[in-house]
Amino acid sequence: MGKMGSITTLLLLCLALISIAIEAIDVSYDGRAITIDGKRKILFSGSIHYPRSTAEMWPSLIEKSKEGGLDVIETYVFWNVHEPHPGQYDFSGNLDLVRFIKTIQNQGLHAVLRIGPYVCAEWNYGGFPVWLHNIPNIEFRTNNAIFEDEMKKFTTLIVDMMRHEKLFASQGGPIILAQIENEYGNIMGSYGQNGKEYVQWCAQLAQSYQIGVPWIMCQQSDAPDPLINTCNGFYCDQWHPNSNNKPKMWTEDWTGWFMHWGGPTPHRTAEDVAFAVGRFFQYGGTFQNYYMYHGGTNFGRTSGGPYITTSYDYDAPLNEYGDLNQPKWGHLKRLHEVLKSVETTLTMGSSRNIDYGNQMTATIFSYAGQSVCFLGNAHPSMDANINFQNTQYTIPAWSVSILPDCYTEVYNTAKVNAQTSIMTINNENSYALDWQWMPETHLEQMKDGKVLGSVAITAPRLLDQKVANDTSDYLWYITSVDVKQGDPILSHDLKIRVNTKGHVLHVFVNGAHIGSQYATYGKYTFTFEADIKLKLGKNEISLVSGTVGLPNYGAYFDNIHVGVTGVQLVSQNDGSEVTKDISTNVWHYKVGMHGENVKLYSPSRSTEEWFTNGLQAHKIFMWYKTTFRTPVGTDSVVLDLKGLGKGQAWVNGNNIGRYWVSYLAGEDGCSSTCDYRGTYRSNKCTTNCGNPTQRWYHVPDSFLRDGLDNTLVVFEEQGGNPFQVKIATVTIAKACAKAYEGHELELACKENQVISEIKFASFGVPEGECGSFKKGHCESSDTLSIVKRLCLGKQQCSIHVNEKMLGPTGCRVPENRLAIDALCQTTVSNERRKY
Repeated sequence: MGKMGSITTLLLLCLALISIAIEAIDVSYDGRAITIDGKRKILFSGSIHYPRSTAEMWPSLIEKSKEGGLDVIETYVFWNVHEPHPGQYDFSGNLDLVRFIKTIQNQGLHAVLRIGPYVCAEWNYGGFPVWLHNIPNIEFRTNNAIFEDEMKKFTTLIVDMMRHEKLFASQGGPIILAQIENEYGNIMGSYGQNGKEYVQWCAQLAQSYQIGVPWIMCQQSDAPDPLINTCNGFYCDQWHPNSNNKPKMWTEDWTGWFMHWGGPTPHRTAEDVAFAVGRFFQYGGTFQNYYMYHGGTNFGRTSGGPYITTSYDYDAPLNEYGDLNQPKWGHLKRLHEVLKSVETTLTMGSSRNIDYGNQMTATIFSYAGQSVCFLGNAHPSMDANINFQNTQYTIPAWSVSILPDCYTEVYNTAKVNAQTSIMTINNENSYALDWQWMPETHLEQMKDGKVLGSVAITAPRLLDQKVANDTSDYLWYITSVDVKQGDPILSHDLKIRVNTKGHVLHVFVNGAHIGSQYATYGKYTFTFEADIKLKLGKNEISLVSGTVGLPNYGAYFDNIHVGVTGVQLVSQNDGSEVTKDISTNVWHYKVGMHGENVKLYSPSRSTEEWFTNGLQAHKIFMWYKTTFRTPVGTDSVVLDLKGLGKGQAWVNGNNIGRYWVSYLAGEDGCSSTCDYRGTYRSNKCTTNCGNPTQRWYHVPDSFLRDGLDNTLVVFEEQGGNPFQVKIATVTIAKACAKAYEGHELELACKENQVISEIKFASFGVPEGECGSFKKGHCESSDTLSIVKRLCLGKQQCSIHVNEKMLGPTGCRVPENRLAIDALCQTTVSNERRKY
């Protein structure tokens, strides 16, 4: 190479180095905040779990998160779906972690990667692959070399993948923080000294990767330096890190709570979430993450718990389908805007607290001649009237007011100025589905005396269901009993008694279904008893143990036994009980249903296998198949599975999750109203009592065929009727609001809708709530006509809530309010959304 070529090469190398230097982002921290390129930042983050949505949904979800005022998207990494079998990895489809992080980057947002690899998250087995449990001598989450070696291999795989794609901020990527382990401090005491050594090992492993961004450990008060310990919970304002040199960080601000089968639907009000956030920043917080910002869907068999529903909506700011959950999304958006506007003062200034007593406080932040004030009233029922800096303020109970100039209140957490969107399920255009059917082949084999079929395992004892490595919800326990003449178990009072720690049990004797039983939420040990008759000679006993997700939380949760634990034949002889224990018989094990194993749910399966006449309903272990047209328009599609019992459903081969429509929530505990004031708990504000815990199941657009017939297959385990199943869509039926004077109200329907009618509009002192507004004793006479002019026929409109815009009211009150009830109407569209 000539001299000129060498110079050119050197120049290109220098330019490349300069480019890298320019792109690299310096992320660090001090006792006040996370710093990015040397500047302290207030950061709002939101959890979106990539497997709980689809890759096609990610851009919209992240765009709406950014529009809602987020700077950061936070996600766990889910080991069990990425490595379902040892050394076999899957990062395709909605498991494409790199694509997800790059989608965040494309929107100009940062990312927090919570590698764990334990996640909890109401996810099956806490995110651990079940094959891990079956490695001899392994102990999870403790100072165990076998576990640590497997954890290190997976963690290294993820770190190397991110590094290879230059996704860490130190490489110019979006990842500004990474997490090792997860909420270990909650259960560490159960592991003694080995637990403490494990924490040290985790910290050393994290630091060894030298990724150039800080590591965090949530709920870990002894997180070793330089790892940052963080808080999780409904409220974290009184929490502090374990060092004055670490910022006050909140990695999980629970925006709601999860649903479980047999339970009602929990809600957390927008006012209470905003109050928690306001308090956190009043007392020095600078990084806060919503868990969840979009909860999404537990597709397939990914939900844990056990008994966590397929919906993971979590009452998050973006609902399960990716639509804005109003007023929560809008109320928090405005809070983010206000706090961002005073970022410098909050992160750079000094602070001073004033205690007025009765849980009323003020905090003053001062920096470079500027001041920001918080007035916080934590009393659960009493409003506070205070004189603050020679001005009188009324602070509602359980609220925080923010005064960016320490004089003008621009935001109060209890005063919601965002619309409330009333969602509706639309199945008006649904039609009767034409069903085909097929019995589960294993049952047919039993009728023909071919019970064993293909046996996976044989053992002289009852095995934990985890022996199947979680490849199905179902494990068959099969044995035989030889009966001779005169055997006392031939008694006519003979019973079978099965003790199980499984969640569902189905019992068969000589091919006949004897009975079924399932556990109630939180009580996963039960005893099944039923009368049986045996014949002389060989008798076949088959037990089907079913799981509804494996445990995901607690010390030693990985060792909780799942499945049958004891089987006895019990007869009465002269008034005394005679028991024959067959638990130590030779048992044969088959994993899953035949239909699962041969993928009956696949659209490519031959239609000749299915029966088309004489559909069998209300029978257990039945497969049903139908086709349906893709609904027109862009509203989210759901399956209304009313009439079915329990099982799983697939659309075009995609498993949309477990269903259990027959499991109703209890009748008591729900209320039509919810007082946001006072400490939130998961059962405080619930709805849907007495109804199926989950009736509707999300079908993402990317699962559907555009303009073609779609294949729906369900496996009905419990004995439901498919005739009531419908294809439906979810949309906004109504948008209503009760906004305060001095604010701007943004009223909007969905993208494919317009505001078709203003049913009510009053500016003054209107009474009531959404759906039941009434005029007060005074109002502006022009309000209704003005609102109609501004909003009718539009997808969205903005209204300045003041007398200049809406006309004089004549009301002698501290502040007028605008109440609106509007209807949304879908515009005509013949096409589905195109991703």
